[in-house]
Amino acid sequence: MKAVHSRQSFVIDGDLCLALVDKRITCDIELELKRRKIQIIKTIECKECYDAIKYHPDICVCNLGEGNIVVAPNVYEFYSEILIPLGFNVIKGSRYIEKKYPNNIQYNVTMMGRFAIHNFNYTDEKILDYINKKNLIKINVKQGYSKCSICIVDENSIITSDKGIYKSVKQYGIDCLLIRPGNINLFQLDYGFIGGCTGFISENKIAFLGDVKKHPDYELIKKFIKSKNKEIVSLSKEQLLDLGSIIPLMTRKE
Repeated sequence: MKAVHSRQSFVIDGDLCLALVDKRITCDIELELKRRKIQIIKTIECKECYDAIKYHPDICVCNLGEGNIVVAPNVYEFYSEILIPLGFNVIKGSRYIEKKYPNNIQYNVTMMGRFAIHNFNYTDEKILDYINKKNLIKINVKQGYSKCSICIVDENSIITSDKGIYKSVKQYGIDCLLIRPGNINLFQLDYGFIGGCTGFISENKIAFLGDVKKHPDYELIKKFIKSKNKEIVSLSKEQLLDLGSIIPLMTRKE
């Protein structure tokens, strides 16, 4: 089986074989990923960020797909040294990550199928160039942490607890399940978000960082994901933990 760069940012073909994950990933989740033959690259600290998100991959890295990755200048050297030998085109972003919102959301963009979702007042220019070149439909939302807030189910379906995102995407025909906020851990903060604790591990399997059955809206989540012909995989028995998404880098096909 040949490993190839993931074709899209988050939706994948085949089985995931290489992913970028938060350095603070729990032992149980790491072992389960390895059991599934998924190798991981652990993030480096972005020292300019506040503690809860300073290792989140979706804060500093935006995978454009097809081997192209935009990385914040703060951590560019670290990722370029790792990813260039793997054949990636690692693009240095234009905007530095800073501690305070909204200057830490530039790379936290959701891209799925024909759509890009973000607060485009703050999107990094290199990502915007790609979005415009690909003629993606831009859905502008108030929520800057759009990827943190969105669990992608397929190219036209998402789950979120953000009412603003819910209202915006519905106008573009995207099927969206709105769940209650909270019930997801995020280190020092009150709670995390559904997008930050999920990611594809195969074209039809969505993995949760923790046990999604512990979420009070589990039955709704299960029904929605099943209706899209996708399966749920809980990577541990722990409470769901927002680790800044599972960023797919490479997949394999038989």
